Amino acid sequence: MNLFKRKKSRQEKIADADLEKVTETASNEKSGDILSSLADMPITEHLIELRSHLIKICVAVLVIFLALAGFSRELYNFLSDPLVAQLPANSTMIATDITSNFMAPIRLTVFVAAFFAMPYILYQIWSFVAPGLYKKEKKIAIPVLMSSIFLFYAGVAFSYFIVLKGVLKFFIMFAPQNVLPMTDIDSYLSFALKLFMVFGLTFEIPVVTLLLILVGIVSIQTLEDKRRYIIVGCFAVSAVVTPPDGVSMLLLAIPMWLLFELGLLLAKILIKEKSSPDLAAVAKE
Repeated sequence: MNLFKRKKSRQEKIADADLEKVTETASNEKSGDILSSLADMPITEHLIELRSHLIKICVAVLVIFLALAGFSRELYNFLSDPLVAQLPANSTMIATDITSNFMAPIRLTVFVAAFFAMPYILYQIWSFVAPGLYKKEKKIAIPVLMSSIFLFYAGVAFSYFIVLKGVLKFFIMFAPQNVLPMTDIDSYLSFALKLFMVFGLTFEIPVVTLLLILVGIVSIQTLEDKRRYIIVGCFAVSAVVTPPDGVSMLLLAIPMWLLFELGLLLAKILIKEKSSPDLAAVAKE
């Protein structure tokens, strides 16, 4: 009886395996049908669909901009607070162009509107790309999108609350005694927005590292072997994209290195979790 039961369970395992193969084949065929239907679509239909998503993005940014337009001066005051706090008592910000008083807050409001609309923008991009992805790719893409949004916001917040104050203090501290610092509002806005974008994109390093490993472009072992060159590259990139001072270079290079290590650690955890079920299945067989 025991032997019969073992034999029966073995047959059930074979039947279950066959059923999984059939299900996987059906899902692959379904995905293939979707991809083939997308491939059969004329380019004009793709462009029309892309245009509809772009219109939705523009409308979302415009709605947020109109809601924030009345607070444009308050937004610029919030942005300039770190600089004003570092200026001497008898110094202030200036406007060298007659239109700067109006255009600088408006430019900042557009940036803030796009910043707040970023989740919706990525959702529209996802809606356009998702029909062409397989089920496994969709499972990876959703966490990647969510983490990308969070990391971008974290990078901008880090640059405003930590980096900007230190960089401004460094530059003003080294001003000659005969020079009274008075920064143009347009120049300061361009400087701050560049800093925000650099740090926002830099904080995407864990996602990029994880994707490169999961896709198979590079391996964990290769990145570990070339770690010293990657660290040197972090300092080289930060020296190019940041203002010409050691403070901002260090405040960018060190997080870049730590974020790379975080991406490497996450890749190790995910690959370990993937390989452990496969090993368990092999051991059962």
